Amino acid sequence: MVRLPGRPATRPPRPPGYPHAPLGPRPQDGTGPSPDSPGVLRSAVSRRSVAGQVFVLQVVIVLLLVVSAVVAQVLQVRHDTSLEARNRSLAVAESFADSPGMVAALRSPDPTAVLQPRAEAARMATGVDFIVVMNTDGIRYTHPKPDRIGKKFVGTIAPAVAGGTVVEEINGTIGPLVQVVVPVRDPSGRVVGLVSSGITTAHVGGAADQQLPLLLAAAAAALALATAGTALVSRRLLRQTHGLGPYEMTRMYEHHDAVLHAVREGVLIVGGEGRLLLANDEAHRLLDLPADAERRHVLDLGLDGDTAALLASGRVATDEVHLVKDRLLAINQRPTDLRGGPAGSVTTLRDSTELRALSGRAEVARERLNMLYDAGVGIGTSLDVTRTAEELAELAVPRFADFATVDLFEAVLKGEEPQPGAALRRTAVSGIRKDAPLYPVGERIRFVETSPQARSLLSGQAVVEPRLRQAPGWLAQDLERTGQVVAFGIHSLITVPLRAGSLVLGVANFWRAEKPQPFDSEELALAEELVARAAVSIDNARRYTREHGMAVALQRSLLPRTLPEQDALEIAYRYLPAQAGVGGDWFDVLPLSGARVALVVGDVVGHGLHAAATMGRLRTAVHNFSALDLLPDELLSLLDELVGRIDQDETPADGAAAVTGATCLYAVYDPVARRCTVARAGHPPPALVRPDGRVEFPDVPAGPPLGLGGLPFETVDLELDEGSRLVLYTDGLVEDRERDIDVGLDLLGDALRRTDGASPEDTCRTVLEHLPARPSDDIALIVARTRVLGPDRVAEWQVPADPAAVSEVRSAVSRQLTEWGLDELSFTTELILSELVTNAIRYGRDPIGVRLLYERTLICEVSDSSTTSPHLRYAASTDEGGRGLFLVAQLAERWGTRYTPAGKIIWAEQTLP
Repeated sequence: MVRLPGRPATRPPRPPGYPHAPLGPRPQDGTGPSPDSPGVLRSAVSRRSVAGQVFVLQVVIVLLLVVSAVVAQVLQVRHDTSLEARNRSLAVAESFADSPGMVAALRSPDPTAVLQPRAEAARMATGVDFIVVMNTDGIRYTHPKPDRIGKKFVGTIAPAVAGGTVVEEINGTIGPLVQVVVPVRDPSGRVVGLVSSGITTAHVGGAADQQLPLLLAAAAAALALATAGTALVSRRLLRQTHGLGPYEMTRMYEHHDAVLHAVREGVLIVGGEGRLLLANDEAHRLLDLPADAERRHVLDLGLDGDTAALLASGRVATDEVHLVKDRLLAINQRPTDLRGGPAGSVTTLRDSTELRALSGRAEVARERLNMLYDAGVGIGTSLDVTRTAEELAELAVPRFADFATVDLFEAVLKGEEPQPGAALRRTAVSGIRKDAPLYPVGERIRFVETSPQARSLLSGQAVVEPRLRQAPGWLAQDLERTGQVVAFGIHSLITVPLRAGSLVLGVANFWRAEKPQPFDSEELALAEELVARAAVSIDNARRYTREHGMAVALQRSLLPRTLPEQDALEIAYRYLPAQAGVGGDWFDVLPLSGARVALVVGDVVGHGLHAAATMGRLRTAVHNFSALDLLPDELLSLLDELVGRIDQDETPADGAAAVTGATCLYAVYDPVARRCTVARAGHPPPALVRPDGRVEFPDVPAGPPLGLGGLPFETVDLELDEGSRLVLYTDGLVEDRERDIDVGLDLLGDALRRTDGASPEDTCRTVLEHLPARPSDDIALIVARTRVLGPDRVAEWQVPADPAAVSEVRSAVSRQLTEWGLDELSFTTELILSELVTNAIRYGRDPIGVRLLYERTLICEVSDSSTTSPHLRYAASTDEGGRGLFLVAQLAERWGTRYTPAGKIIWAEQTLP
């Protein structure tokens, strides 16, 4: 046989608990006893064999179990008998004591006559042995044996007389029993009698006698099974050893021992009590075990605490890495008793120091790749410069650095291109702690020329300062603050410029404090790659900020900055931009002739500069069309044609068809007639709040959106009482991605009901309180409360088609102006009306009417049924006429013509003195 180095040639002694017959092949030469031979079986069950000892042991154990079970059964039956007797007696006694008529029976002349039948009936029904009713002196009124009535009760009654309950076990007149005594109380709570109930233990016991035969039968069966099991175990043991003799077993052990000590993997076998049973040569080398390690407890072998605790615990471990001196050992451990083996565990050790070093470098590379991937998907999620800088700082901490700061030029934050030499603004800070003495967010910083940041900005290259304590250029930035930074524990810095093409947007700074090693060249390359990706996102956000600012400026310039002066409506408005982008929502208030006011609100589909520009064109068009005093449906028809032409003119760069699309609502309110004429083109309907607080959504025909063409628009006339509030809005107020427009209209109605009697300004505030903080679409809101131009401010006359009537009109007008205190305007007003009435008589048709309106201005109106429109012209020196409208235009502030279903009205306005 081969002799192993350093080991004896003879077979070493087996430690206690080590298996005496290692498994091996059964000899094929036919030698050795057969495991099924009768002689082997007889020896297996002999007292000298393990099987015989196990057999005797099992018999003794079964006998002990039987005896223990009988004793336990008897004790349990006695306990259950006593407990059942107590519970049943107590329940019967309390129920009988509380039964109806008990107090009256005790106070009757003959309690026995009343209570004896009831007590016997209750005793028979409940199964107790007696129910005894007695007075407070213990004299019985009832008893199962009538001859005992009238005699003294046997037992303790004093606690019951005092109001308590007595439970006791005694030898009574009918044998050993458990009896209970409870008091009988009258309605005032006084004890007027006692009730006792009892049951003999013989009536509730006896279970032990019934169960004892079954228990003995089970014991006999257990003995039989133990005998059969012992025989089966003996045969199985013989079969597993294959009938090998001592010589074959010795050879097999030696072969296994040689293999065990030759493998390059440590093997340990630990017994159930924690003692080391076996350690091969490799285990001795890896763990540096002493020569006498076998049979010693694993906690006494000088191993480190974690490894010793693992070996002593015997728990399952799979490739668990432990640092043992300068080696990284991968430990696997399994218990040996999983399939009936002896208690203990088998442990294998594998040296993974070099493999762990290689895998560590691979893990670092993989983590860096993951961080770069996360930077690609996690930086630049929004087109916000500040948020993008914050995402860069948050990604770097703590995976790459302990602290990260981003400093940007102030021009970058405004969307502009940075200027060299300008100051920077600290935009983002992230760190493992919040108390680092770095510049806070918002601090305006100007780096000195010797600082790493200044050198990085100037050269466009990353700069690493491995030891800040020894970096005079960085220390010169701010002696007090840099001293605090070093004292805080920050010791290393990487500064990387944020470059986007030829532009340097700022610098990103990565600081290290917890890890003692300074930044190295590989980490510098990672920082450059990380910042390069973030710089592209920051530059995109900067460009978006610039374009967004331009679009917002354009939009603000196109929206009305102030509302025109007028007396027909009290108006308040709100405009809320969307979360992102610039929309095309717009509104306007347009004074019209005859003291009327037009309200318009619209929405252009889409966002951005194109939507804002289209909105401006539509608003200008509405201004121009409203000057013609068109009806709402006619004005929307002209807007529809204009939007259609815009769609045809606009061609995107990719050749796709451009669809501008817009909605609009146009309403004209007349304070004299208290009438509001409304038409809409694909726009949400207006809301109307009556003076009494009722909220309505008038049924205004929707009409198609502007730009579709081909379909007419319809108008609706609404009669409005003074103090009514007309609410116009865009769809962003009532429609959202998470809710339907019907739900939004219901919410708007609920909000308006809470504004009963509120001013337009308060109404706007209440409505917007029910909206999200940042709406997903633009919102335009107008609330207009109606006023009425009363009869005392309106004068009307009918004029016959006779030139002689002109003088009468002048006289009536002069009197009316005197009444209004406007005598200074009499001459010009008479001259204007003379020209206008004369033209109506000469060129118009009956009926002819004159109306004066006293508002912010003095308005003169002359109406007739003709649709011929007069026009201003310059008369020649030889012409006899043609100068009337010229005089009107010179004398009036403004004048014009509007058409009505009955004809036309020529009007002129004069400024009040």
